[in-house]
Amino acid sequence: MRFRPYARLPRPFKWPARVLTVLVVLGLLLAGTGVWAVRASFPQLGGELSVDGLTAKVTVYRDESGIPHIYADSPDDLFRAQGYVHAQDRFFEMDFRRHVTAGRLSEMFGAATLTEDRVIRTMGWRRVAEKELPLLDERTRRYLDAYAAGVNAWMRDSGGFADRSLEYVLLRATSPDYRPEPWTPVDSLAWLKAMAWDLRSNMSSEIGRALAASTLPRGRVEQLWPDYPYATNPPIVTRGSVGPGGFDQNAEPGTDSRATDPGTGSTRSPRQPGERAPEPTEGPSEQAPLPTEGPATQPAGAGVTADAGTGPGADAGTGAGDGGRPDADADVGALTRAAAAMRAVPSLMGDPAGGSGIGSNSWVVGGRHTKSGKPLLSNDPHLSAGMPSVWYQAGLHCRVKNPECPFDVTGFTFSGVPGVVIGHNDRVAWGFTNLGPDVADLYLEQTRNDTYLFRGEWKPMTTRVETIKVAGGADVRLTVRDTMHGPIVSDVLEDAKGTLPGMEAVAGQKADAVALRWTALEPGRTADSIFALNTAQDWQQFRAAASGFEVPAQNLVYADTAGNIGYQAPGRIPMRTRGDGTWPVPGWTGEYDWRSTIPFDDLPSVYNPPEGYIVTANNAVVDPRRYPHLLTEDWSYGYRSRRILDLLGQAVKDGKVDVAAMSALQKDSHTGLARFLVPRLTALEVAGPARDALALLRGWDHSQGADSAPAMYFNAVWRRLLIETFNDDLPEGARPDGGDRWFEVVRVMLERPDDAFWDDRATPGAETRDDMLRRAMAGAYDELTTRLGPEPRDWRWGDLHSLELVHQTFGTSGIGPIEWLFNRGPFPVAGSDDAVDAAGWDVQKDYTVGWLPSMRMVVDLADLDGSRWINLTGASGHAFHDNYWDQAPLWAGGRTVPMLSGLEPIKKAAVHTLVLTP
Repeated sequence: MRFRPYARLPRPFKWPARVLTVLVVLGLLLAGTGVWAVRASFPQLGGELSVDGLTAKVTVYRDESGIPHIYADSPDDLFRAQGYVHAQDRFFEMDFRRHVTAGRLSEMFGAATLTEDRVIRTMGWRRVAEKELPLLDERTRRYLDAYAAGVNAWMRDSGGFADRSLEYVLLRATSPDYRPEPWTPVDSLAWLKAMAWDLRSNMSSEIGRALAASTLPRGRVEQLWPDYPYATNPPIVTRGSVGPGGFDQNAEPGTDSRATDPGTGSTRSPRQPGERAPEPTEGPSEQAPLPTEGPATQPAGAGVTADAGTGPGADAGTGAGDGGRPDADADVGALTRAAAAMRAVPSLMGDPAGGSGIGSNSWVVGGRHTKSGKPLLSNDPHLSAGMPSVWYQAGLHCRVKNPECPFDVTGFTFSGVPGVVIGHNDRVAWGFTNLGPDVADLYLEQTRNDTYLFRGEWKPMTTRVETIKVAGGADVRLTVRDTMHGPIVSDVLEDAKGTLPGMEAVAGQKADAVALRWTALEPGRTADSIFALNTAQDWQQFRAAASGFEVPAQNLVYADTAGNIGYQAPGRIPMRTRGDGTWPVPGWTGEYDWRSTIPFDDLPSVYNPPEGYIVTANNAVVDPRRYPHLLTEDWSYGYRSRRILDLLGQAVKDGKVDVAAMSALQKDSHTGLARFLVPRLTALEVAGPARDALALLRGWDHSQGADSAPAMYFNAVWRRLLIETFNDDLPEGARPDGGDRWFEVVRVMLERPDDAFWDDRATPGAETRDDMLRRAMAGAYDELTTRLGPEPRDWRWGDLHSLELVHQTFGTSGIGPIEWLFNRGPFPVAGSDDAVDAAGWDVQKDYTVGWLPSMRMVVDLADLDGSRWINLTGASGHAFHDNYWDQAPLWAGGRTVPMLSGLEPIKKAAVHTLVLTP
């Protein structure tokens, strides 16, 4: 993730009304009513409140962190109360989110957010959510209805703007006619689309490859996306293959006669790492609707040829006369528009820049390696920083757990969505990391008016007109065009013109539009899975729940109180008729369409592995030599997972693992990049005062604490090295961000001192590796001397690698008094992009932290009340409330608080008790 959070949205004050807003706020403060305006919306946390629709009393206990535990006699009352409590603490956040997912931000913030609304309306997130609702289980719909009723009961009780949130007081100055609408179940479902978007896997790499191909030949582009290093960084699942009944952790490759090529459906031997999927010699007929499960079929006799690099973009950039580089004036307008549209989508969880930095860690350790003899489970999803945090901690408990009321669950929730997303119940714990399969493809289209070319015929597009209401302005009409491959996303930004590079090599024609096919734009039943996970009691029920978690596809780790551990890969993952999803493909040929999805039973899983622990950190799921289906070609490169495996292996040798050891591992700041880069740096002779800075790296242990001088210099060198080495070769949008893909690119290049990328095209000579390393060290020294002073020993990583918690809307207003009300920080932060303590930053911008462990959790299956957790900010979304950011200093210091789940410990820790009555 690359920060600033929500930097593109909204800036409602970048217009004349900002002056009015400043005057209003200053007037409130000067009149002595500022305290009232701030505190008016603080919720009632104790005593009794009447809530419409309850059938019996509900009790809400809150500890000093404001974390609620809700006790009810029925699921309907439980989720009605959860909706009420979420709204008490986070309603403005919820209201803002639903306007994002519906493409209705301009109703709140005016014309400043029209671009965001246009893009989301084009994709139609809310339209998909509306189609999903009737597909859900009746029980799920009932829970969604109850939750919505609880939110609406709070809305009726909260009265005016000031009683709801300080944000509404400010919003009224610029959008006086705005009124929040009642909450609906679709508002909750649409949030899952935002979650899926921010965890959408390799789309940025797909765009990046195509943009890079506008300036480089195919071979040099592929060098920037190297093969996954299976030999050194093991995948999550290290055994098993697909057998007659699906994935079998005891099977060996080649035992399943139905193992098929993911691109063709034809029987084949497993691929080697990095080998592209074979491609058929002819394409399918017009695409049928994509099924969500079940084995795919293929017409008998479908031909197969080995992939010789003839896929889309294979000849991109094969212009004459410059070593295969295309002409300098090659126009990349359609793809540039599509890329800009992707970046315009508001990021509620992930990378606002659409980069590939999103990550997460989870691991589970079996009882034979723990002090208690029972499993331990750890999870820390890496998401964007914001105020308030994306997570909301809560406990949902039936007073008497039984088949009619089966919930006794504690964990992290999303405000606006009922249930618990990550956590544990009385028997089972689970965690998520992003699996990262390739679930989205960009199709290059040839269009003529409202038709598009497909297999030699001009077919009519499906069109619709969306009306966007704009606060303080006239309505805006948007025409959305869809092909069989999905919405035309390049239509949204019309200020660029042109076609894609190199597409003459595919079907001899150029594209003038880009369509998006993405699994989340097809209705599904992921919401059913949330409640099934919350109530699962064993491995079989857990897998059944996981089977419905379609988008976003996540790595699921599992542990239970009986002592079992496991891993399951769920998700709706397409099977392509041709291609591997790494490049935009021509839609008009009909050769690259999706034909089915990987059956759930074929997806990798493991249960009680012999090594006694499982690690996921966005690394490859399974070695393609033992797995017949293509999940993706664009994994994270395994530097974090390798470090976790090494440390866990050592911990197992040294003794039994406990909760404290799991928490300490979450804070490990070691960088795997230093292992191969530091020896090259320290082997060089460096002249001048930069020698003192280089001396910092000699004897450095490669840890990146906030007070580390070596870490500050090393990361400054890394930043300068990437910028100096690659920016001259690559267009914006394909330049390095600093993540672990670039670790692998540079690792390989360090063995090639004369690689063409080392040469600076702007200079007359030919630079080599050592030239660029010296240049990076000198540039880093100059930068840090200017910013931090002349003495290298006084530099500190946390001085520049810091976190500011920025409010999701008003925090980027550009008005000091407004930002002071809502933003908090900065905090010095340890770690880096692909340390276990993964506090990421973008080398193209600054060292400022943009994505991070959004929460940390360690569950002890021997003593659930001995579990630990921490949120990035706090429970409350109300500025100046005691729980607005009280967990942030603890988070920054690597500390956690008790994760209680038993009634007696919860009652003992409670500082507020609220009884909700019918």
